[in-house]
Amino acid sequence: MTRRVRIAILGAGTAGLTALKEAQRYTDDVLLINHGPYGTTCARVGCMPSKALIEVAHTYARKDWLGTVGIDGTRGLKPDLQIVMAHVRTLRDRFTAGSIQIAQDLGDRSIRGKARFIDANTLEVDGEMIHADAVIIATGTRPIVPDAWRAIGDRLVTSDEVFELVSPGQRLGVVGLGPIGVELAQAFAQLGCEVHGFTKGGQIAGLKDPEVNASLLAALGQQMSISTDVEMSVRADGNGAVIDDGKRSVVVDWVLAAIGRQPNIEGLGLDTLGVELDERGMPAFNPKTLQVGDLPVYIAGDVSGQRPLLHEAADEGRIAAYHALHPEADCLMRRAPLGIVFTEPGAGQAGLSYSELPESGVVVGKIDYSRQGRAVMAGRNAGVLHIYVDAGNARILGAEAVAPDAEHLLHLLAWAIQQEMTVDTMLHLPFYHPTVEEGLRTALQSARRALSKRREQPDLPLCRPAIDWALG
Repeated sequence: MTRRVRIAILGAGTAGLTALKEAQRYTDDVLLINHGPYGTTCARVGCMPSKALIEVAHTYARKDWLGTVGIDGTRGLKPDLQIVMAHVRTLRDRFTAGSIQIAQDLGDRSIRGKARFIDANTLEVDGEMIHADAVIIATGTRPIVPDAWRAIGDRLVTSDEVFELVSPGQRLGVVGLGPIGVELAQAFAQLGCEVHGFTKGGQIAGLKDPEVNASLLAALGQQMSISTDVEMSVRADGNGAVIDDGKRSVVVDWVLAAIGRQPNIEGLGLDTLGVELDERGMPAFNPKTLQVGDLPVYIAGDVSGQRPLLHEAADEGRIAAYHALHPEADCLMRRAPLGIVFTEPGAGQAGLSYSELPESGVVVGKIDYSRQGRAVMAGRNAGVLHIYVDAGNARILGAEAVAPDAEHLLHLLAWAIQQEMTVDTMLHLPFYHPTVEEGLRTALQSARRALSKRREQPDLPLCRPAIDWALG
């Protein structure tokens, strides 16, 4: 017999579980099908365990600065990597428990198995036939590992495996310096490991702005060796593994492969949908509704390849479930792009990145955090912030940053960008002294000068009868 459901969701990650929650607002006739491990990528192998590690590493690294400002005894501090990694796993298990419980609570509306499309409405899962009015593909991704690298055996570790290391070796080579690579590379360097980073291109951490990128390279270069614009080979060696980039070779105890991720779509039978597939084997879909052609099939989360971030995966889960159950509804707006890399100094972008800007009609506001007051006081004075502004209407278009507390600066900028604020509108907002946010004001003032615009009034909003904050 064929089981019939209103909506089937493939994958119990962030996108799948959020799609489930959204769908349950309208119907209980939902089936969750999961093939891989339970617990979202973020909680299990991604943003949560990595930040648990990074928090320890950044805090420990402060000892170097403390030793220069009169705090004695910091040289006696030593990390125990075995205990640090156990701490990370303890938190990881705590973070994954909630998502695992959600799947368990569904009872027979959650099944474990690998789904395969027979057609757009029919799935086969381990011999069971399922007819669904709509299907959401939220199967996630996994790390890319070149076959040749597997010859080094268990010395090769991916970002999905790194947190299982009980006592990581002291010599580490990180191949790939995107957000995941730079975060983990710096964390292990701060915890006393000898780290060598390699990347095929010249940009790291997803940054596109050359000046912003250079500032992060300079900051990280003080803690590890970095080779950019190189082709790498990895081979086994009696004393470890050898990474060769054509200019130098290093011997390391283990290699972290962080060169990207690929969609989990093998065996899904996407070729039965009757639509063209790209070189990855993925069908084209509407980026707003996430629908594949005019089929009752939707793609959400990291597998889509659009914005592989937790908050974006959650939004895509909501969008896919909403449109799957309301196919004639108007499309939903996406939030302003926001990407944060938790290095020290932090890095990331909000709104349009440097590479997405129009070729003309944009001015740039800048602040050099090496001289910013609050950053100097804290010994965290490194990085630059660039704000991209429409030269015609002074609206904030985007920003890229390397700065202390960049995660907070970029949040403020993403909110302003989504609200379509201008330079003047932002400068009318309060900035406390002394804070790193004052650097944001400096960059906005820089943008106003670049616009060749003179202030017509003090940087204060005009009085409004309904809201007046004047004392007395």
